[in-house]
Amino acid sequence: MIRFDQVYKRYANGREALAGVSFTIKDGEMVFLTGHSGAGKSSILKLIALIERPTRGQVFIANQNTAAVKARGIPEFRRRLGVVFQDHKLLQDRPVHENVALPLIIAGLPRRELDKRVRAALDQVGLLNKEQCLPLELSTGEQQRVGIARAVVGRPTLLIADEPTGNLDPDLARDIMQLFKRFNDVGVTVVVATHDHHLIDRVGARRISFRDGQITA
Repeated sequence: MIRFDQVYKRYANGREALAGVSFTIKDGEMVFLTGHSGAGKSSILKLIALIERPTRGQVFIANQNTAAVKARGIPEFRRRLGVVFQDHKLLQDRPVHENVALPLIIAGLPRRELDKRVRAALDQVGLLNKEQCLPLELSTGEQQRVGIARAVVGRPTLLIADEPTGNLDPDLARDIMQLFKRFNDVGVTVVVATHDHHLIDRVGARRISFRDGQITA
């Protein structure tokens, strides 16, 4: 479960990204965060992933107050979640297999189990035949799917994505969103920040709308 309780986020330049935000997302739910650029969507995801901390208020992930997670405990905390970025953040000089394996390498997984999980993740996103390709040899949509495979290879219970279809054409965007829906169908909690209302309408999941750091609907 995710719970935000009167959360404020103010940056050093004085900009208030979030102002008294409160909401709850249940385990196994799929939720879209919507709103214009700068509305606060990305700040929500950064707080969930402990990339940033709230200025005021409390954030609970799996019933744990993130304020209690010390810096040394952040890597362990993040193993329960997968993160998908809009710009993929792939290592361009490493093949697809190594890019997807990175979280498992950091976790110290044995090589045999690592290879098994990487191939399973690539199979889920339809890229098993591309595991030895470099990212630059792939299309934009394929690179995004590599990013998704890397996010789910650790078998997270929570998957978050920041504008994952922002650079894709409508058909590719629909395919990526269906991937998220498939993971949600097997019990993964999915939170997606997007401004694409057409895709949201097709999936039919709950949405939380933001404007100027506040929830509007």
